[in-house]
Amino acid sequence: MLPEGRMISIVDDDQFVRESLTRLMKSLGYSVSQFPSAAAFLESPILGKTACLIADIHMPGMTGVELYGQLTGAGRAIPTILITAFPDDSVRKQALKDGVFCYLAKPFRKEDLVNCVRSAVDQAQSR
Repeated sequence: MLPEGRMISIVDDDQFVRESLTRLMKSLGYSVSQFPSAAAFLESPILGKTACLIADIHMPGMTGVELYGQLTGAGRAIPTILITAFPDDSVRKQALKDGVFCYLAKPFRKEDLVNCVRSAVDQAQSR
């Protein structure tokens, strides 16, 4: 059993991305839940157990940026890492200003994601 507060939630409409990120996070010792949409994550009982959220920016329905806004608007301060295949400097600057933990452009280095996740989980556990 993993320690409380080590749940990583992955929200991405691309199944391949969800599965590869899940394998990586599990190899690091984290519990992982994955969701094909922001709505599925928001409706999940995992929401309150998530120590770090990795979300794609460009998804149908609700984007990763909108998901982050919904969470913060509801008072849920989940350290969030936004990933995107379509980087936009103005979106990156605004997201980081709004409190997003990391913003990574695909393809990103595995080490960059791992460093972001470890820092985010540390922050979540220190709350």
